[in-house]
Amino acid sequence: MKLTDIVKQLPYSEPFLFVDELLHADENGVIGTYTYKENLDFYKGHFKDNPVTPGVILTETMAQIGMVCLGIFLLGNELGENTVIAFTSADMEFLKPVYPNEKVTVTSEKLFFRFGKLKCNAVMKNEAGQEVCRGVLAGMITKKL
Repeated sequence: MKLTDIVKQLPYSEPFLFVDELLHADENGVIGTYTYKENLDFYKGHFKDNPVTPGVILTETMAQIGMVCLGIFLLGNELGENTVIAFTSADMEFLKPVYPNEKVTVTSEKLFFRFGKLKCNAVMKNEAGQEVCRGVLAGMITKKL
């Protein structure tokens, strides 16, 4: 499966798509990037006169790249229109702020994928290579009834 095909299959669109590019994907993990554009709506109020990317958005970015893209890769040809990938839990640690126009790289490593449950370690780094957050993400892959 081509990396661009994985991104095309994501169940998100602007303004809630937080994947610009996948750099690598295999059965053990993925690497991808996203740049937080300064015109994103949440910067208008988080925080006044000092915009910072909310932790929930950082978590969502890590989940989209590190878990959903990995899930799509792992499912491969089994992925169908009735497939649902649901985010179930995150245990996050936030280390540095992420500002508008910053590009981040997410690296995810699969812990396990069995019985429709995917769990992985994920790390987000800024362009200077500094960790801005890390955590354990989990999700379920099921079929619509």
